[in-house]
Amino acid sequence: MSQTSFKQTLNDQFRLLTELVRWIPVATLVGVMAGIASAVLLASLTLATNLRESHACLILLLALGGLCVGLLYKHFGQSVERGNNLILEQVHDPQEVIPVRMTPLVLIGTFISHLFGASVGREGTAIQMGASLADQMTRPLRLSPANRRILLMAGISAGFGSVFGVPLAGAVFGIEVLAIGTLTYDALAPCFLASFVGDFTTRIAARYLPGAHHTIYHVTGAVPLGMITIVYAGIAGIAFGLTAMAFAQLTHAISGAAKRYIKRPELRPFVGGIVITAVVFGFGLAHTAKYIGLGLPTIAASFVEKVPAHDFAGKLLFTAFSLGTGFKGGEVTPLFYIGATLGNALSHVLPLSPSLLAGMGFVAVFAGAANTPLASTFMAFELFGPEVGAYAGIACVVSYLFSGHAGIYTSQRIGYRKGVDASAEDETSLAVEAKIEDAPSHPEL
Repeated sequence: MSQTSFKQTLNDQFRLLTELVRWIPVATLVGVMAGIASAVLLASLTLATNLRESHACLILLLALGGLCVGLLYKHFGQSVERGNNLILEQVHDPQEVIPVRMTPLVLIGTFISHLFGASVGREGTAIQMGASLADQMTRPLRLSPANRRILLMAGISAGFGSVFGVPLAGAVFGIEVLAIGTLTYDALAPCFLASFVGDFTTRIAARYLPGAHHTIYHVTGAVPLGMITIVYAGIAGIAFGLTAMAFAQLTHAISGAAKRYIKRPELRPFVGGIVITAVVFGFGLAHTAKYIGLGLPTIAASFVEKVPAHDFAGKLLFTAFSLGTGFKGGEVTPLFYIGATLGNALSHVLPLSPSLLAGMGFVAVFAGAANTPLASTFMAFELFGPEVGAYAGIACVVSYLFSGHAGIYTSQRIGYRKGVDASAEDETSLAVEAKIEDAPSHPEL
């Protein structure tokens, strides 16, 4: 190596170190803010669930709760109503700073949705809070569009990792969710740091906030991988992917129909609430209560016993209708429910344990619906351990391949189409529509 090239190498390494040091306090602060917000969210949802289960009559007020959410966003949140899709759009094409009111609005909207019995999750809320809080640092730090993009990705990672207690999966999710088939690594270090700090912060806050804890699941019945069990995992993955595609398409179809036939947006969750309440009490609360809210008891049951084979379909329909008509929350925990109960049901036809299939489905349906097979696989390793993680990884990849391109995030872009030979791809297939600015590989603050 010549003296000139050696000096250049030293200069490059010094620049990388300098940039990393600059990002450390920023990513740490993002993680702390997202972690505290996730702890508050978890505690509030525990409170909402306990109140609803103690006072079942609250479900009768779901329509009024939906109207409140609709009015809240009509008068105060029209600019942030697109939620996760707004954040993805800002990552792809940074424009205006996300208003900080997104955080209290989505938190209140999610609390109301859970209190009165909508079938929604919590990941969307955590991501929106993490990203919107992080974005408030853009102006004080005078960040360039390229650096603001990294900041938003760190907020996404911190929100996801902290709300589910999976910092490694959260870090990868913030990078992977942007575009199907492509990964960018310029935000790798900030995303990892923000996610791990966020998770650590949430766990500390849980000591002081009742109900701000993560649910722990245990998978039993895992056997060493072999050729035949790999085939079984692949077959299960196909079922998980097709179910993920059905969920995404049904949710989008209901949303489109609601917008087409109900012109006033504040009335969409009101009408949705009426229909959900009618179905809940029409079929009997004893049979339908497990399909509203988060559904954590049913998820837990799917890991230890056989659950009704139709539970995944009931949750899919309730969630698609709740989200499609405008209730706030997220899709991921319902997707965990759908996947875990579907996996449990598949044990009737596949010679694998119900618990193992539930663990595979828990992450694989989400992998297909969100087009994030890597983050979902990391989640399985973090939640269930390496033996189950290997099965889950196979199911996640196959689910991703069979779930189509229309996932739950409409602003997610297509980098490389699934299953297409790169040598045969045309310009349409490769349309990474992201207008990400030509930034240096390691942009500076």
